[in-house]
Order: sequence, then C-alpha cells, then structure tokens
Amino acid sequence: MSRASDQAYIRIRAHLLSGAVRPKDQLTEDQLAQITGFSRTPVREAVRRLEDELLLVRSESKRLFVADWSRDDIEEMFALRQMLECHAAERAARRLSGAQVADLEAVNHALREAIEQPEPDVARFLEANRRFHEAIIDAAHSPRLGQMLGRLVEAPVVLRTARNYSLEDLRQSARDHDELIAAFAARDPEWARAVMGSHLRRAFHTFAKAVGPTVGDSEVKAM
Repeated sequence: MSRASDQAYIRIRAHLLSGAVRPKDQLTEDQLAQITGFSRTPVREAVRRLEDELLLVRSESKRLFVADWSRDDIEEMFALRQMLECHAAERAARRLSGAQVADLEAVNHALREAIEQPEPDVARFLEANRRFHEAIIDAAHSPRLGQMLGRLVEAPVVLRTARNYSLEDLRQSARDHDELIAAFAARDPEWARAVMGSHLRRAFHTFAKAVGPTVGDSEVKAM
C-alpha cells in the first residue's frame, strides 16, 4: 500500500471513530477524498482496507455505508473480546510490576475525574478507558494478542457503548477497574480473568439494551 493510501486510511478511520458519522450513513469516495485531502486512488485503496475491517460495508447496489451491526454481530464481537481480553488479564496478572499497577491506578483516577464532572466528559472517559485496557494488553506481552484485540477495543461499537452509559454505568466501569487493579496487585490471574469477564459482559448488555433485538436495514448490515 502506498504512503498516500496509508495516510488516507488513518484519516478515514479516525473520522469513522470520531463519532462524526453514524452507523448506516452513506459515504462516497468523493466525500472521503475531500475529508482526507487525497485523490480517489489512495482513498479507494484505504476504503478496501476499511471494508476488510468491517468498518465500512457495501450494499448489493455497491453503495458505501458506515457499518452497523445486528445484535448477533455485536454479541460475537463482545464474545471474541471477552475470550481474548480475559486471557490478556490473566497473563498481565503474572507480569505487571508494582510501578505498572500504580500507573493503572493513575489512569483510573483520570477516568473517574472525567466521570465526576458536572456533565460527565465521555471523550475523556473513553481516552482513559482505552489507555487502561491497552496497558493490560501491553503487559500480557503477546504481540499476536495485541494485534487481534486492537481492532475490537477501538471499534465504533465500543464508542457507542460508552455513549449509552448512564452515570451509574460509568461509575460501575471505574469500580470494575478498581477490582482489576486489586487482582493485579495480588498477582491473582483467576481473579483478574473473572473480573474482566464480568466487566465486558456488563458492557455488552448495556449496548444490546440500547440497540434492541432488531437486525436493522438489510441493505446496510455488515457481512
């Protein structure tokens, strides 16, 4: 892939993850060329890569849309994330140093500060949450695991989940992180795995409740 295509990919992906577009929104290569500042050729190559990642999908009429997911898609995504990230938490519990555990505490403190603003700062919450989970993945010392989890942790479904959280949901997330930190400090892999599992299942049910049981528009649904 050319350098221009790499840059186009980065800019389009950031646009999709920013919340500037909604699931099922239609996009065109001309629109994306304007957003990225690149010509249609590198944009087309970037779009193919984003289709492979299921961030963009094409309808039977070849029109391009921001991906949406059915409940089954969402459940599968969370199930995969749960399997992988529970394994990451288990590995991290055996490897995290005292200093790394302290870093996690600092990140979760920043997350809690974002929540306790007069109006919860969801953007800051998301950034702190991303840093917290990435630190656990890094501590697992498994490049393959990190590569697979990277897409799931940063997927738009995660962003949409946080935006559906109530204040109590946000506070529960911080409490889950506190218990994970306690498990890491105790170097207890089974405890860490169990807490991560319940943390992610809670997130799934929050999202699924907001989405409902419907599959969505058949022309736009993800493959």
